[in-house]
Amino acid sequence: MVAMRQARHPDPDEITLVTVLGALSDPIRVGLVRVLADGRERGWGELRAPVAKSTLSHHLRVLRDAGLTRTRQEGTRCFVELRRGDLDARFPGLLASVLDAAHNDDVGAHVHTEP
Repeated sequence: MVAMRQARHPDPDEITLVTVLGALSDPIRVGLVRVLADGRERGWGELRAPVAKSTLSHHLRVLRDAGLTRTRQEGTRCFVELRRGDLDARFPGLLASVLDAAHNDDVGAHVHTEP
């Protein structure tokens, strides 16, 4: 049996403002954060965005590497959740402000989950 490589997640004190803001500079990634903001863990297959699967995978990796999300692998399936607690502790109010602004400007609204 082949062992699956575990994704690396930055520790909360390794998450930097510049990296977080860089990850949030793309509307698809903002949309993914909006979808995950409800606190539910989602399977990658549930996420729908107007990009190829490989591009969606890239966006999810950028979010994970920046410390915005946590990815968990279970067999061949991957699940993702927003690291809201870590982000709120590190940058109080930032995530709420980003989500409010994204909602007001309709940024990332084209990203959703399968019905």
